[in-house]
Amino acid sequence: MKKRAKASGDKNSLATPGAWLRRAVELYKKHGLALGQIATTAHDEALYLILRTLGLPLDSDERVLRQPLTAAQQASLAEVFRRRVEEHMPAAYLTKEAWLGDQRFYVDERVLIPRSYFLEIIPEQLDGWLPDPAKVTHVVDVCTGSACLAILLAQHFPQARVDAVDLSADALEVAKINVRDFRLTRRVTLHRSDVFDAVSAVKYDVILSNPPYEPSAHCDALPAEFRREPRLALDGGRDGLDIIRKLLRQARTRLKPHGIVLIEVGGLRAAMDREFAALDPHWLHTADGSDCVCVIHAARLKNLAR
Repeated sequence: MKKRAKASGDKNSLATPGAWLRRAVELYKKHGLALGQIATTAHDEALYLILRTLGLPLDSDERVLRQPLTAAQQASLAEVFRRRVEEHMPAAYLTKEAWLGDQRFYVDERVLIPRSYFLEIIPEQLDGWLPDPAKVTHVVDVCTGSACLAILLAQHFPQARVDAVDLSADALEVAKINVRDFRLTRRVTLHRSDVFDAVSAVKYDVILSNPPYEPSAHCDALPAEFRREPRLALDGGRDGLDIIRKLLRQARTRLKPHGIVLIEVGGLRAAMDREFAALDPHWLHTADGSDCVCVIHAARLKNLAR
């Protein structure tokens, strides 16, 4: 109890959401909490946790920060920030949700917390790489996790069937929740498979993947918050390319003649350019300049060494 009181501070001084926000920012700095899973600053993540814990809209104005808290509300905030500080529990796992743009997805410890450059790629750049986006009939999200990207694809191509593939049975249980919540059970089909090993032989217009791409040694050194995410969703093998190699090999027989593969690769752009130069990967521009999503045309995959 002494440790909790010290972490939470004097309850009499934490009588408003604004006081909790100031205290939380101090705790984030003091305890070196890792960010990047749901927000990039301590202020933004702490404010998010406060609003969600209190059941307030995320677009609440600053007046809510001055409202008095009940004893029960203070206790709820104390428990949330205790778990965030002492257990290094990611914020998304505390609230059981993650946001891509203005869309909310259910998440828990069974899946990677959604964060993907495909949020900007799908609506802004994807169509330009297809001969006729209106004629797209079948797309797939490989390593789907929570199915957030499969759902974005289904929304973007409203006439297409969408396959969502993952090796983890636990992840697919979470994916099922999101597909159901977005009312897409008739169009999005979930498959438990190691890439395409257990998926029937169909041809796709688009193969999209945000696969595990972190080198194993890097996974070992991640902050505690990121180590709470499923290792299977992060670890791409010794050099990070294990899943990507398999995906590209199998994509040779899975794409329509004018189809494309899109892969998000994090910090592996240079490694991709070295190993897959014959495939002529084209790197798409992202708002932050990371440019870590590549497009590869079906015709180029024949150049892939067997």
